Amino acid sequence: MVRLVKVVEGLEYPWGLAFLPDGRMLVTERPGRLRIVGKDGKLVPEAVAGLPQIVVHGQGGLLDVALHPRFTQNDLVYLSYAARGESGISTEVARGRLSANRLENVEVIFRQQPKSGSGRHFGSRLVFDREGYLYITLGDRGDMERAQKADDHAGSVIRLHDDGRVPADNPFVGKPGWKPEKYTFGNRNIQGAALHPRTGQLWTHEHGPQGGDEVNVIRAGVNYGWPVITYGVNYGIGTKIGEGSHKPGMAQPLHYWVPSIAPSGMAFYTGNRFPAWRGDLFLGALRDQVLVRLKLDGDKIVSEERMLKNVLGRIRDVRSGPDGYLYLLTDESNGALTRIEPAGQ
Repeated sequence: MVRLVKVVEGLEYPWGLAFLPDGRMLVTERPGRLRIVGKDGKLVPEAVAGLPQIVVHGQGGLLDVALHPRFTQNDLVYLSYAARGESGISTEVARGRLSANRLENVEVIFRQQPKSGSGRHFGSRLVFDREGYLYITLGDRGDMERAQKADDHAGSVIRLHDDGRVPADNPFVGKPGWKPEKYTFGNRNIQGAALHPRTGQLWTHEHGPQGGDEVNVIRAGVNYGWPVITYGVNYGIGTKIGEGSHKPGMAQPLHYWVPSIAPSGMAFYTGNRFPAWRGDLFLGALRDQVLVRLKLDGDKIVSEERMLKNVLGRIRDVRSGPDGYLYLLTDESNGALTRIEPAGQ
């Protein structure tokens, strides 16, 4: 049994959450605001100043937030968001130093290319691995064929140094025609990403079309198949997409959902408040309005539990807090930051 505690209400389409070392929290709101939740659990009324130019367009706006692994030394905060350029709009990533209620020395370290006019499938989660590399997840921008293109960032996972430089050991570095920032391709729209607490590998989930949401382990240079293979079908009409569900040279998901649950946000639970959950994978669902708990045995998913059905609404993000609780953001015009505690506490 669990108890739900609403930490903050009145957030406008909150999207991403990060825990500051001093007990405060950063929350992104998709309309373009970065908010601070104080140590007292109260929302600071003024949004953080100094953000880059953000475009709110369709599913795009201010998306994820992450702290540099050495945040206690450098105060660097990373943001992913939709931004406009000469040829349209795409996902970009910027970083700046958090000083009081302002970002200073903001610099853009990545721009998804090419840009387009679409309002769909911006991704985008930000995760640092144990070696300090930054992973950026990008959607196909609603144009499925882009996910298989070598010279297109769309529909891929990007891997960079913390300052935006391309690592020399990225899988497509020096390969003619390939964008060297790409780490994977064939991904439709990844909105959940987290490091496995034991292996340190990046796990993700992505939206399928009508059916075919997936959980994947991200490995260098792998083609995850979209739109050539999928367990989903075309919206509404239910017709086949691509060539089926399997093809040599394309990865199979660890787990998939038919029908879709529309997953967003993902975290491995690493705390002590819920001993039975330790090591489990949690993800939110937008369409199904549930919290999904996946039980693991190594790299295998052995069971699934669906919790909080229709209790909170559309769950956009899930995080395992440093205090041992789980935290959820709800994707609503009056969204909330909610904490899950043991019922008997």
